[in-house]
Amino acid sequence: MSYAVDSSLPSVARAQRVAGTILSGLVIAFLLFDGVIKLVPLPVVTETMAGLGYSADPALARLLGVITLGCAILYAIPRTSVLGAILLTGLLGGAIATHLRVGSPIFSHLLFGVYLGMIAWGGLYLRYEAVRKMIPLFQRSF
Repeated sequence: MSYAVDSSLPSVARAQRVAGTILSGLVIAFLLFDGVIKLVPLPVVTETMAGLGYSADPALARLLGVITLGCAILYAIPRTSVLGAILLTGLLGGAIATHLRVGSPIFSHLLFGVYLGMIAWGGLYLRYEAVRKMIPLFQRSF
């Protein structure tokens, strides 16, 4: 039995990797921005933290900034990207719980962590076969 070779397969794989790289780049850009504004910390950061029920202490904002930047760096490095995504998932879970606790709007605030997490894992899923094997969403049978 012979199978026809699909000549478009390499271009599909390349397009898939490029799409994954773009998605991951968006996540990294957002995390870098979010981490840096917490390091400064801008008044909007401490005011928002107070509004969410946390201390407006700049030291707490800086700590969150360091954690966010750490997740971003680990996610950005190919060898540690899965670890970064796992840690990022935990960080986003905390953000989701915070927004749930204070009754934030669902689609714009509460679910933003879900959106970002899906983009982060989607980027890895598209880029790395090992992630696709760990999370077999789409099974192909030949």
